[in-house]
Amino acid sequence: MAKKLSAPDDTAWMKDAFVDVQSELAIKIKRASQSIEHAGTQGSVNEDHWIDVFRAYLPNRYEVATGFVIDSKGNRSEQIDLVIFDRHFTPTLLDQQKHRYIPAEAVYAVFESKPHFDKDYLEYAGAKAASVRKLHRTSVAIAHAGGTFKPKDPFPIVAGIVAPKSSWTDGLGASFNKHLPSSLPELLDCGCALEDGAFDTFDGALKLVPKEGALIYFLFRLLSKLQSLGSVPAIDWSAYADIINRR
Repeated sequence: MAKKLSAPDDTAWMKDAFVDVQSELAIKIKRASQSIEHAGTQGSVNEDHWIDVFRAYLPNRYEVATGFVIDSKGNRSEQIDLVIFDRHFTPTLLDQQKHRYIPAEAVYAVFESKPHFDKDYLEYAGAKAASVRKLHRTSVAIAHAGGTFKPKDPFPIVAGIVAPKSSWTDGLGASFNKHLPSSLPELLDCGCALEDGAFDTFDGALKLVPKEGALIYFLFRLLSKLQSLGSVPAIDWSAYADIINRR
């Protein structure tokens, strides 16, 4: 009994391992800020670091890339730092090196990667989210052996922001809460500031967690949210084909 009571917490190793992942990411981003003077190049490097982390912890059914989101009416979003989209049913279109053109129907979530959280960057990320959410999304019936599945209603697209830190002295405190976009289409559902913590509103109210373990908490909460969305709607490819013959 004494041996059992004195046994270490069996979950401690896992928490420590994930905290190390967070520390490694913070070091990579800090190294980029110290060694790369050009702001645009530094931003691209940091985006790549975040993309690597998302790809490492999200299942293969999801792809993560920088790109533009497009719809069947010929509209296009602003350029998005990180787009999480379906990779199983949906091809990307008009790929140009690292930048992809992704059908709106395939998108699960969009994120902006910024140097820190502040009022301007939160508003900027909210505007980017709105540029995606306003796009038209089609949905068609799916034939199967027993008949036809009805068209699936498009789910709300998740949006968020990631950064090394918050610029406010109280981290994710009152100032952050005051300036966080909280209504559609600019709503930011979740995010992570490595040095200050993570947040999400997935349960209907703002939930904050402190720095330690914030990254993996953020990723696991995001994964849970993505799972709840299920599969993407079946795209009406004929609507996209119509663009080609439009005069």
